[in-house]
Amino acid sequence: MNQTWQDFLQNQNAVIENGSVAHFGNPTAELEHTQTGTIVVDLSQFGVIRFSGEDAQSFLQGQLTCDVNKVSDQMVQIGSYCTPKGRMLASFHLWKSDDAYLMQLPIDLCASIQKRLSMFVMRAKVKLTDESDSLVRIGFAGSGSAAVVETLKGDSSLLSVISHAQDRFELITTPEKAPAIWARLTEHAKPVGVACWDWLVVRSGVPVILAATQDLFIPQMVNLDIIEGVSFKKGCYPGQEIVARTHYLGKIKRRMYLANIQTTEPVVAGDELFSADMAEQSCGKIVNAVLSPNGGIDVLAVVQVSSVEAGDIYCKQLDSSKLEIIQLPYTSASIVF
Repeated sequence: MNQTWQDFLQNQNAVIENGSVAHFGNPTAELEHTQTGTIVVDLSQFGVIRFSGEDAQSFLQGQLTCDVNKVSDQMVQIGSYCTPKGRMLASFHLWKSDDAYLMQLPIDLCASIQKRLSMFVMRAKVKLTDESDSLVRIGFAGSGSAAVVETLKGDSSLLSVISHAQDRFELITTPEKAPAIWARLTEHAKPVGVACWDWLVVRSGVPVILAATQDLFIPQMVNLDIIEGVSFKKGCYPGQEIVARTHYLGKIKRRMYLANIQTTEPVVAGDELFSADMAEQSCGKIVNAVLSPNGGIDVLAVVQVSSVEAGDIYCKQLDSSKLEIIQLPYTSASIVF
């Protein structure tokens, strides 16, 4: 987190932990407010890699699962970066700012993904730089947020505005101009910690690949094909053959579900799931987990479709904490509810 920005947030009573805002004094009240009210939140849990140069578009088109040709200043794209075996190393949001492409992903993955992508630049005219500390990203969500954002769109302090949903936005600015933007947003919203934004992301059904879940899932397992994070009409990219074959040759055996687990025990990304039909063999894994304002923990979980059809799914071991499946905000014939 940029030090100037961190100092400002701490002056606003933010509690900083591990480089992001944990809360503003009362995490339980903040999470409850997120469910019904309007919130503003720092998004320093994510980092940003900048791709500049005349070959940036063609380079990214040959590396990522999404169609980079669709990305513009107004169009943000969800996508993933995979191994040659089609396993995801990162999920991200990609957008354009001026003549460069900006990729946002968990900050813990930024350095390794930037290093890996840099290995394939070869003679292409592309430059990769870490912009995590030079850009401030502010989340703004809730009833009435769209109207407020509309009034800010002409503000020269803003570099970009991303619409993640009808009532959930991300505003990108510089550390110097961020305090003024924050002040305007807090006239309409309650400052909250990172867990509140993470909860909204989980409830939206958008996966965030973390270090614990790298190299575990192909894009279809986490529903990227449903939310337009995979293009089946573009050319080659790492893992494309396996991703395309899975799409054209058969039904996906594992899919991502939204669920609640009524437990006070910790649940984290990478935790294994079990079901009676699979005996002692794991039937899936937790992708993301966050405290729910309704109690327990809300999760995104990749689970064997046949296990969901067969019966109950449990976290960590059979007959322990059970997953209560919740309807995702999008649908597919491949997902059973």
